Amino acid sequence: MNKYELAVVVSAKIEDDERAQVIEKVKALVERFGGKISDVDESGKKRLAYEIQKMKEAYYYFIHFDAEADVPGEIEQRIRIMDNVIRYLCVRQEA
Repeated sequence: MNKYELAVVVSAKIEDDERAQVIEKVKALVERFGGKISDVDESGKKRLAYEIQKMKEAYYYFIHFDAEADVPGEIEQRIRIMDNVIRYLCVRQEA
């Protein structure tokens, strides 16, 4: 099992409850593929480095989880097509 950090940037144009649903879907994806979530860090609304889809701000979430090596690819494949997720990045944490 490897440790991973999944950064998810969610649209600021949606309501709080919709944003919570998006993060719940992402967490469900991680668990569906056998990942064990250890921490979810909500960094809040931050200014983007550059405009994306005519937005200057978005909400940042960092999900830490343990999983097998093939899991991040499966998760990214499904996050790619999710509505309201502007950007995402999954990186392996050093032990």
